[in-house]
Amino acid sequence: MERPEAIQHIRAAALQIAVSVTSIHPLVPKLADAPTQAELIKALYELTKQVEVVKKHLLKLEKRDDSAVL
Repeated sequence: MERPEAIQHIRAAALQIAVSVTSIHPLVPKLADAPTQAELIKALYELTKQVEVVKKHLLKLEKRDDSAVL
């Protein structure tokens, strides 16, 4: 598997994670337990941040020029 294909697969997996995390958000209030809800919201936020880090690094890698400096 070449780099562009690996990037594409990782990006697709990151999107699936983001969609899953987003689908959890509306369910949290239904738990009706403030401490649990607060912790879940924090955890979901952290997951979202980490997925964005993955996407950011993939974008940097795609834009990087691997040619040797002359």
